[in-house]
Amino acid sequence: MKLIYENPLAGPEDVKDFILEGKAVISFENGRLRMENQLSEVEGQKANYVFWCNKEFPSDIRIEWDFLPVKEPGLAMMFFAAKGRGGEDLFDKSLSPRNGEYKLYHHGDIDAFHVSYFRRKEPDERQLHTCNLRKSYGFYLVAQGADPIPNADDATVPYHITVTKCKNKVTFDIDNLRIFEFVDDGTTYGKILGGGKLGFRQLAPMIAEYSDLKVFELEDGDLQ
Repeated sequence: MKLIYENPLAGPEDVKDFILEGKAVISFENGRLRMENQLSEVEGQKANYVFWCNKEFPSDIRIEWDFLPVKEPGLAMMFFAAKGRGGEDLFDKSLSPRNGEYKLYHHGDIDAFHVSYFRRKEPDERQLHTCNLRKSYGFYLVAQGADPIPNADDATVPYHITVTKCKNKVTFDIDNLRIFEFVDDGTTYGKILGGGKLGFRQLAPMIAEYSDLKVFELEDGDLQ
């Protein structure tokens, strides 16, 4: 396993090449990337946003970052293996503009995996805490597991999150606890996704902090 990208997410210089879709307030008051909505949650989907790392990653990777919920309700999500449905770069000008509204990401003109965790937005999400993996185009729910992260008031230290995508398999771990795994047959939910970009998404009015983003390229013989 080879480290190919490392970013502490500790200050503005660390995200100067990131691309924001939608409107958000980005700050670093605790030496960690803090994100919160700029628009009121009454705006619905218009108040949500995605903050993309503008780097293309290979197909077989491990993504790690630390996450601390600060304020709920809301929801946190990671997009990965994201690119145009025809293989275009995610920011190719031929693709339709995106502004943070969710439908543009699961039924637009891009393919991606999106894992949602710390799901505390809707009443059913608050009653039963789960982490979900969806594959798009198509909004397919392909894997689900229990969410061990406590509510924001009880979260005093960041949680270490790991997404591994190797060949046709995706796994998701929080603090080294396996939450779910998904093996893609390349047919039921569309073609097997390759490389692409990653990005952080939040739903208003959540506030959360992110740090120590690392991406490793997996090599032959690496175990998940």
